[in-house]
Amino acid sequence: MPSKLLQDMEEKMKKSIEVVRHELTSVRTGRANTGLLETVRVDYYGTPTPLTQVASVSAPDARMLVVQPWERSMVGPIEKAILKSDLGLTPSNDGQVIRLPIPALTEQRRKDLAKTVGRLVEEGKVSVRNVRHQAMDALKKMEKEGEASEDEVKRAQADVQKVTDRFVKMLDELAAKKTAELMEV
Repeated sequence: MPSKLLQDMEEKMKKSIEVVRHELTSVRTGRANTGLLETVRVDYYGTPTPLTQVASVSAPDARMLVVQPWERSMVGPIEKAILKSDLGLTPSNDGQVIRLPIPALTEQRRKDLAKTVGRLVEEGKVSVRNVRHQAMDALKKMEKEGEASEDEVKRAQADVQKVTDRFVKMLDELAAKKTAELMEV
């Protein structure tokens, strides 16, 4: 029974890591990345819709994103949505496509973004720790109800801690990698 619990716990922790990994893609680094626009919502005939569902986004070079709306009438709403987002990008359009030049990051902006990365990773760690806490509670409950012996529970708790430490280390590595990417000039 404890092995099933460990598998479930590991799956939940993997999902926490994936959420953090996904959120980190929306943190701007100084390089064009199509993931930057994933959080932008466009008013599509009265419905807030993800930008990627109303246009194609490409990065023709390291300092430029190009948004190609599928309907010409969406150029204005897409431009407004990008301006409203807190990405700090200034779109320019020629009536058919929207170009987003990616400016180089200032030192202060890099430091602010590094703090954002730290906050996102810390939220991921809290999530991982919550999963660990749930697993530990479940193990104590199993011991209390006689479903597992005290020795089995102690071994399982040690395994739970090892798995938790592994996932926290993964999050730290993600943070270090993203911060290094941010500080790159």
